[in-house]
Order: sequence, then structure tokens, then C-alpha cells
Amino acid sequence: MTIKEVQNEIIRLKKEKDICILAHSYQAREILEVADFTGDSYALSKLAATTKNSTVIMCGVRFMAETVKMLSPEKKVILSCPVAGCPMAEQMDVELITQLKKMYPDYIVVAYINTTTELKTVCDVCVTSSSAVKIVKQLDAENIIFIPDCNLGAFVAKQIPEKNIKLLQGGCPVHAAITAEEAENAKKSHPNAELLVHPECIPAVSEQADYVGSTSGIMDYAVKSDKKEFIIGTETSIAEHLQYMCPDKRFYPLSKNLICPNMKATTLVDVLNCCKGDGGEEILLDPDTIAKARKCIDKMIELGG
Repeated sequence: MTIKEVQNEIIRLKKEKDICILAHSYQAREILEVADFTGDSYALSKLAATTKNSTVIMCGVRFMAETVKMLSPEKKVILSCPVAGCPMAEQMDVELITQLKKMYPDYIVVAYINTTTELKTVCDVCVTSSSAVKIVKQLDAENIIFIPDCNLGAFVAKQIPEKNIKLLQGGCPVHAAITAEEAENAKKSHPNAELLVHPECIPAVSEQADYVGSTSGIMDYAVKSDKKEFIIGTETSIAEHLQYMCPDKRFYPLSKNLICPNMKATTLVDVLNCCKGDGGEEILLDPDTIAKARKCIDKMIELGG
């Protein structure tokens, strides 16, 4: 089958079987083209909750599918590629955070949404990369443990110096691997380009950027800007997608190593097999776990996340 034939069969099956397909922005172009919604993890979860489809296929990683299930427990949620995890989401466990809460009883725990459902059950509020600063500013508490991404946490701490933010050593291994030297070299190679980076990058990279923001924020900035050249400091797929969206502009990946192997694990045929009913993995969460984990999600929604 050609790519187009596979895509046509997916589109036919999802209509026939009442399926909604969600695709994170880091997915391949051919997957985005058959998705009902594309975007970052939390935006997709909120969109899934508004659809009337009985089944949702998440083309992304496990914590994203879990978030969809938490916000739409009545729906059947399928992770299109069962091995697609997130190293950052799995870096910390309930035992560690429970111990920290006992050691620092006057601190509240702020969890990046890139965490497991289990970990969210012992956290106080969730944030996304786009809402982290806004939400942390609104918190009554001055003392905060920010998990798991120390680079995003450092970015938030810099914006809100009045808060006492304790960071743990964790984060996205792909973004964190980008060096200040790579950023300097990219700017030298493309002197007319603006540097747009994700806050999961190390501070020495973010400090050189013209814009620091979420994946959606980076894309919105590039689309709306009157500038014509950009260095994209997040997963290389974003530079590719922007090339299609803005053919009159130039986009350069900050590094050829900015590739998420977990996001790249999902293939178009994986999506087809999910639609057929013999692929992927159904996400199952017990009601008690959902209720406990939803508390920090609900707090995020309350604060405008």
C-alpha cells in the first residue's frame, strides 16, 4: 500500500468506527494529515474531552494517553504504539515525592504534565510548559518543589524570583542534551534567523534565545512573526511542519540530534492497525487513581492552565 492508500483507509475506518485520532505535534507529517486534532499534550486532552467519539487514539506517548483517559474516563483510549514512553515522565516515582513531602512539609509539589498518572496522585498542581509561569505566580504558597524538569523549573524560577523553588535533577534527555555551543554555532551559521527554543533546554541555551516557549508557542510565534528565518530549538519535526505551514520562510533545526525516539516510534501503519481493532494498547486506569490524579489537573484548570 502507498502512504496515501493507508491514509484513505484510516480515514474510512475512523468514520465507520466512531474514532477520534489525536496526534502530538512531534509526530510524522503523514500521521498529522489523518488526525482530527494536532497540538501539544494538554491541548489534545482537552479537545478529546469535547468530542462525542466513543474511541480516542493517541499518537504520542503514554502519559499523554493517560491524561486523555483521566479527562475522558468514559471513552475507550488507545495508545497507538505501546512502547512509546517518556523518559522524563518516568524519572521520579511516588515513593520519592512522598518522602520529599515529609522532609519539606511547608512546600507544595508542582508537577509538569509530563509525569505519570501515578505520580500525579501525590502532587498538588499540574502545569504545562506554556502555563507554568502563570500558574506558579498564582499559587498562595511561596515554597515549591518543581518536578521533574529542572530546566523548565529554572525558567519558571527566573520569571518568579519571589518564589522559593526547589528543583530536582530531571528533565527531557533530548532537549537537555543541546549545548550552549550548538546554539552559538547555529546563530553564527544563520545570522539573520531568530532562535526559538523550548524551556526544557538548559538555561545556557534558553538565555541565547529570542523566544522561549512551548511547542505550540514556538509554532505560533514563527507563523505570526514578520521575520523570515528561524532556528527551531525543539524536536526536528517542528521545523519540518513549519516549512509546510510557511513556505515563504526558512526554518533550521537547532541540532540534528533533537529527535525524540519515543515520538518517532509510532508509524502510520500502527494507526491503521488501531483503527482495525488489532493494534495499540487500551489505557486502563482505575476510578480511584483517576480521582486522585485529577485533583492536580483540576487545580491547573482552575488557575487557567
